[in-house]
Amino acid sequence: MAAQSGKDMLLKLDQTGSGSFLTVAGLRTRSLSFNAASVDTTDQESAGRWRELLAGGGVKRASVAGSGVFKDQSSDANIRTLFFGGTIRNWQLILPNFGTIQGPFQIVGLEFSADHAGEVTFELALESAGEITFTAA
Repeated sequence: MAAQSGKDMLLKLDQTGSGSFLTVAGLRTRSLSFNAASVDTTDQESAGRWRELLAGGGVKRASVAGSGVFKDQSSDANIRTLFFGGTIRNWQLILPNFGTIQGPFQIVGLEFSADHAGEVTFELALESAGEITFTAA
């Protein structure tokens, strides 16, 4: 697979809950991570005392992070409203030539920063709040 342009990795928000997704403006970086907790089933009869895990056990979660500059007042206001309301909304993360991750997420971190001679930037952290789906490109 050839190298991909980072600008093509998009984070989209279902603004109203109606399935109408809009790209979050101004993001310069985006990341996605998946985690699954393991369930240890090791006991005194485990072969060689090696750890044994329960297949399919544990809690799965996805985390999305992004940072950038706010570019339009509408998306700025929407993200602030979702954060302060603790609202769970559907989001999409589009990975070029790979697929789309979609599901309910909650904004768990929102940070603003600025340099005296620069623009105001923000960092956004999302945590999954239900089942996540993957659709191949």
